[in-house]
Amino acid sequence: MNLFIKTKDYTVSGEEFHLMYDQQNDMLITQPQPKQQDQYYQSEDYISHTDTKRNFLERLYHIVKQYSLKKKCSLIENFSGASKSLLDIGAGTGDFLLSAKKRGWQVKGVEPNPLARNKALNKGLSLIEDSTACKNEKFEVITLWHVLEHLPDLENQIRQIVSLLEESGTLILAVPNFKSDDAAYYKHFWAAYDVPRHLWHFSQTAISNLFSENGMKVIKVKPMIFDSFYVSLLSEKYKNGKPNYVRAFYQGFKSNLKAMKTGEYSSLIYILKKG
Repeated sequence: MNLFIKTKDYTVSGEEFHLMYDQQNDMLITQPQPKQQDQYYQSEDYISHTDTKRNFLERLYHIVKQYSLKKKCSLIENFSGASKSLLDIGAGTGDFLLSAKKRGWQVKGVEPNPLARNKALNKGLSLIEDSTACKNEKFEVITLWHVLEHLPDLENQIRQIVSLLEESGTLILAVPNFKSDDAAYYKHFWAAYDVPRHLWHFSQTAISNLFSENGMKVIKVKPMIFDSFYVSLLSEKYKNGKPNYVRAFYQGFKSNLKAMKTGEYSSLIYILKKG
């Protein structure tokens, strides 16, 4: 593997990491990969585990999040069947599962972070720590919203996730796309690299390759339009010490505009089926 780019942890440690290019799968791999990752999540800045609203950027995140929750629930409705059983891996503080539950889904969530699990419990939702606790269950829909890039031992994790899916079930996952225009513009400041919490960095080819080895086929790819704006805001903060809203909006808009031709949006949703 060849060095693709050097970047660093802008959220917690300030440590430098290398992103190595895996040519066979067209993806990047963070090196070194920490043996103990928990310490890299111990920050109020890691908003998906805290629900904080301390500043404009965090408040903006939650505004967009409410819109995204509705879109996610509408998406999974397209794949509901008799059981309406849903497993969300990396459930965070549980808001997506709560929204799905209100729509009649039988929900279960996996979240390894104890702080996030406690916040979900305060909302009336009990999450489990590890998906191995579900090994005797099958689910109609399994979702991973910006989670796959965090999972160690990727091949075994994918195999285990697929094993939990009903034969006619649907797997839906969202991940950042390192081939987007905003990634090319911000380079090592691109916030969606988020090392070392993100261990893997996927292209569309990588997702197809990794899941085809487990009998899964990508049937549709959808853009996450708002991600380019939010990621650009964070990237501006990493690059200049503060978010430049005008420049970030411009870069996010430009990224989406280019992606209308290339399909390479800042983040992509993949819908997969067995077959």
